Amino acid sequence: MSKTSERVPVVNVNTGRTTQVEGEKYRAMRSAVLECLPTSAEGLTVAELKALVLPRLPQVVFPGGEKAGWWLKCVQLDLEAKGLIRRVPGSKPLRLSRVS
Repeated sequence: MSKTSERVPVVNVNTGRTTQVEGEKYRAMRSAVLECLPTSAEGLTVAELKALVLPRLPQVVFPGGEKAGWWLKCVQLDLEAKGLIRRVPGSKPLRLSRVS
């Protein structure tokens, strides 16, 4: 990956802050997360989601799943801010589902 790769804005739902991240990694993780998350009320825990996402990530972008946990959290917070996924109310541990 080039140091001059395209950057994309992401929003942190908790703080409202927008930052710029590597576009290729963001898009790969976003695609995998939206592919894996169900719209069902029970959703998935973050650990369950990570287990499903890892095999779908391109090895050239995430060699050996490197930093996938950080990128999963980054994309999760951005997709929540954009209303594409949601936290299952009252879930402990945290569960996520896709908004239908």
